Amino acid sequence: MRTRKGPLGGAAACTLLAVTATAHGDPACFGRNSPCINDDALWPHAGPARFVQVGSAETLPAAQLGFGLVASYLSRPVIIHVPPPGGLGSEQYAVNQQVNATFLWAYGVTDRLELDVALPITPGQSGAGLAPVTGGGTLEDTAVRDMRFGVAYEIVPHTPEKAGGASREWGLAGRFEMSAPTGDHDEFAGEASAVFVPSVSADYRHPGGFIAGLEAGARLRQATDLLTARIGSEIVLAAGVGYEILPHQLLTAALEAWALPMLVAQSDGSHIAPAEWQASVRTAPLRRGDLSIQLGGGGPFETSPPITTPQFRFTLGVRWAPVASDAPQESR
Repeated sequence: MRTRKGPLGGAAACTLLAVTATAHGDPACFGRNSPCINDDALWPHAGPARFVQVGSAETLPAAQLGFGLVASYLSRPVIIHVPPPGGLGSEQYAVNQQVNATFLWAYGVTDRLELDVALPITPGQSGAGLAPVTGGGTLEDTAVRDMRFGVAYEIVPHTPEKAGGASREWGLAGRFEMSAPTGDHDEFAGEASAVFVPSVSADYRHPGGFIAGLEAGARLRQATDLLTARIGSEIVLAAGVGYEILPHQLLTAALEAWALPMLVAQSDGSHIAPAEWQASVRTAPLRRGDLSIQLGGGGPFETSPPITTPQFRFTLGVRWAPVASDAPQESR
């Protein structure tokens, strides 16, 4: 049975849900045929961003509000193998085609501390779901996904003071996010419990236009079984490089990759690592660079990628992040 919660209700109950779900779990998520997994491994961060997945080392200035939308079209992130009696079995597209949209909000509490909220939804999708296994219905056309909340803190800011001072080409930030189980569990859009995501982001920006970013962390969650696959806690590794083709962030090209090595073993004792690469172009057309638009596309590194890895993915991100505040931007 589907469970839907509105954005306000989910926000009000997120902490309680996270604690109780972690302690008791959801009975519908037990067993070998559980759909209580998040089929989309792309979790974009709120706030400023130069890459699609790699977190920024920059936060919003105090009292500044940022928001954005990152939309993603992905193909076949969940393929299940159904072995009929006496046969070789067949591959079924539990999730075939899917469009996800993540609404992002960020608020600068201080010049170095930022609060983040992410509300992902699925406005369109198709797929067999678990019908080939359970005989039930296919996926619904839409779904509500697990909300995420977090904080980011600039450990080493790019400049000693946002309002002035000598520039610093590299920065370091710590992040802690939490995914609350508010999504539709039977649509591969919600997890059985809360997910806790600590990470560290570092980036480098050369005055000549070269940029680079790294992020390392973990997604700590309750393990869930889906036939022979097991989805549990995983390491998060992401890296990206880019170059400003046109000055003042008018056009930047970037290449990035992320991998999620699973810490739990599969039914055959092996370990999987969902991984993707993506090339993108980004433009910040306004004078201060507060508004940015980023378009990208990519796919997996393997010809037969593991579960939660799509056959290909396209992304479109639009963000408003007033990092410049009253000070001129470094490159302008």
